[in-house]
Amino acid sequence: MFRDLSEKLSTALLRILGVLNMLAFTSFILALLGATQVRAEDHCRGRNLLSDFAANQPERLAAIEKEAAQVANGSGLLWKVEAKGVAPSWLFGTMHVTDPRVVDLPKAAKVAFEEARTVVIETTDVLDRKAMMAAMAQHPELMMFTGAEKLTDHLDERQQAELKAALEERGIPLQTVIKMKPWMLVSLASLPECETQRQEQGALVLDALLAADAASQGKAVAGLETMVEQFQAMASLPMDFHIEGLLGTLALGDRIDDVIETMIVLYTAGETGMFQPMMGAVMPGEDTEAGYAAFEEVMVTRRNHSMAKAAADFIDEGGAFIAVGALHLPGEEGLVALLQERGYTVSPVEMR
Repeated sequence: MFRDLSEKLSTALLRILGVLNMLAFTSFILALLGATQVRAEDHCRGRNLLSDFAANQPERLAAIEKEAAQVANGSGLLWKVEAKGVAPSWLFGTMHVTDPRVVDLPKAAKVAFEEARTVVIETTDVLDRKAMMAAMAQHPELMMFTGAEKLTDHLDERQQAELKAALEERGIPLQTVIKMKPWMLVSLASLPECETQRQEQGALVLDALLAADAASQGKAVAGLETMVEQFQAMASLPMDFHIEGLLGTLALGDRIDDVIETMIVLYTAGETGMFQPMMGAVMPGEDTEAGYAAFEEVMVTRRNHSMAKAAADFIDEGGAFIAVGALHLPGEEGLVALLQERGYTVSPVEMR
C-alpha cells in the first residue's frame, strides 16, 4: 500500500511540474466547466519546503543544492542573446501562474521588455478563445475521449470513488468532466485555490500578460509553437501515466500548495536548476527518476529543440523578447545551451 501511494505521489509531482512548465489554459477549462466553487476567503496556504529542510534536514537541502550546482545554466531567468549585425534579443524564463510575485517583473526584465520590438511566447493560441475552440473542434481526441470511451473506463471502482470524492470537494461533479482526458483535469486540480480564483476572475498568467502588454504598446506578438503541438506532446504520454498523475495529484491534497509555493520561491530566486532536484527530494525513489526522464524527454527536451529552431528566426531579426517556461532554460539541452550551439552569444543578466 505504501508503495502504491509513493508511486502516485511521485507521478503527481511530475504532473505538477508539467503544469508549471506548460502554458496555463486553466481559466479556459474553468469557463467550460462553469461549475467550480472556489470560495472568496480561500488564500494560498503553501509553505516553502526548502525552509523546512534548512531548519530540520540541512543535509537534505545541501544535497539538493549540490545536485542543482551540476545543472548547466541552472541559475538566472534573463539571458541576453546576441547575433551579428542586429539588435540584441532577450530570453526570459516564465512561470505560468498569476501570482503577484511572478507577474511583477524584475527591473532588468522590464527594461529588456520595453526595448524589444517583438514579444514571443510559447503559443499565442491561448490568447484567442476562438482559436482554442477551433483547435478543440479540429483535434478533439487530444483533449477529450471520443466515441463511447470515457475517463471512468480507465478506472477501477476504488479509483472512481476516489476521483468522484476529490472532484466534488473542488465543486466539480464527475459527470461534467467524464469525457475529459486526465491530463486536462490535472492542469486544474494541481493549482492552489487562490490561483484558480485569480484565473476565474480574469487574471492573466505571466506569459499572457506579457503578450497583452506588448500588443497594447504596438509591439509584434508571436509564438514558438501551437497549442495543438503542446497538446500532442502531452497526449503522447501513456494513458496509465496520465491516470496515475491525476489520482496522485488529487491524493496530494494540501501538499500541492507546498510544492507550488516552493516552486515560486525557487523561480523568483532564479534557481531554475533546483526545480528537478527539489522534486526528487520531496518524493525520492527510482520511480520518480524514471518517470521524470520520460516526461523530460517528451515535454521538455524535444520541445526545446523545436523552440530553439523557431526562436532563431526572431533572434536573427533582432530586438525580440522571448518568454518561455523557465524549465526550458537550464540543462545541456536547455534553450540557453541550444542557442549557444547555434552560434549566438547568450549571457546571463543580473536581475537585482
